[in-house]
Amino acid sequence: MTARKRTSSVAKSENPPPATKEHKPTVASGEDFSLAPPKLGVIFVISSLLCSLYIYLLCFHYNVDDELKRPILINAGLSLVGFFVTLKLIPVAARYVLRRNMFGFDINKRGTPQGEVKVPESLGIVVGIVFLIVAIIFQFFNFTEDSLWLVEYNAALASICFMILLGFVDDVLDVPWRVKLLLPSFATLPLLMAYAGHTTIVIPKPLVSYVGLEILDLGRIYKLYMALLAVFCTNSINIHAGLNGLEIGQTVVIAAAILIHNVMQIGASVDSELRQAHAFSIYLTQPLMATSLAMLAFNWYPSAVFVGDTYTVFAGMTMAVVGILGHFSETLLIFFLPQVLNFLLSLPQLAGIVKCPRHRLPKFDPATGLLTGTRDGTLVNVYLRIFGRKSEKSLCIHLLVFQALACAFCFLLRHFLAGWYK
Repeated sequence: MTARKRTSSVAKSENPPPATKEHKPTVASGEDFSLAPPKLGVIFVISSLLCSLYIYLLCFHYNVDDELKRPILINAGLSLVGFFVTLKLIPVAARYVLRRNMFGFDINKRGTPQGEVKVPESLGIVVGIVFLIVAIIFQFFNFTEDSLWLVEYNAALASICFMILLGFVDDVLDVPWRVKLLLPSFATLPLLMAYAGHTTIVIPKPLVSYVGLEILDLGRIYKLYMALLAVFCTNSINIHAGLNGLEIGQTVVIAAAILIHNVMQIGASVDSELRQAHAFSIYLTQPLMATSLAMLAFNWYPSAVFVGDTYTVFAGMTMAVVGILGHFSETLLIFFLPQVLNFLLSLPQLAGIVKCPRHRLPKFDPATGLLTGTRDGTLVNVYLRIFGRKSEKSLCIHLLVFQALACAFCFLLRHFLAGWYK
């Protein structure tokens, strides 16, 4: 979900505008379309802030075995190539989607000249395709035919690919949100069928005396939990949206936290299987972050493209997969703390208890350029109601800082509970 009003030939609005009113399009067709240049300066600042600690921990702080460090660095190099390929492909893809009338108008700029600009949407398909290509090529450098991780790696890619397809179908057909809740369940099937890892959970130490067990085998219930986690992660990114850069911004912040967590676990663990599981997670997170940063260069305020539901469901599924196969789903949920809060705030409207409009966005004042929070149950609106009116760019930065603080809180929580909780 993005702050857009769809005007494609496929999906029609329930309340069409009067026939007497004409919108003069800013762009006539994909042929004469010129995309605004990428905001590489912004991306340099964001990537420096998010990646510096990870690079320091990987290369200098921890003595990571060469057997693990080498494929991680190869994967990072391929991800960097993916970053530049994504930068080049986005303008090309933007022209193609405009030819198919897949564009929207930025609702948060309605009443201004920018609000009349046709913005290409569903460009998340570019990120998804480049991500898959990078992840597939990486197999050549790391996995052998008899590798124990190869089956789960390909199953993870199949689930992600399935979700990209379903997300693009949603962008084209405008699938009702109730159906969207079920789509990740189907996309996780390849992963669930191929999953051969443990299905046990460690009982928290304060509860061991009551349960009578230190380790509990959940069996098939664990796979049900995996499917539910994928459903939540996929849809939580999708509904915590509506601002230029927010969908991708929250993804890269969480991805940076995942990378830091993985390298910390690799550096602190002596269990080779656990270290390999966290390295596996890095192999998928680095391409996600690199390609997402390239898209953010075009999606940062003011947005030149919309990512569409294709990107949000793809990003959510990828992070769910790395959390499941990296065996840190509890930590992942704390990284998703703002998304959990947004879901709880949205629950009355999603459940139909309170009327749910199509776009649960703040109210934009064209005279001041500020957003005002509405009564809709989203974190965006609640934040505005608590802290007052803000510009779209300022609000997005505030929410991303809140996301980063939630991730930092997770690391502090793990530090203080280590040795006592588990």
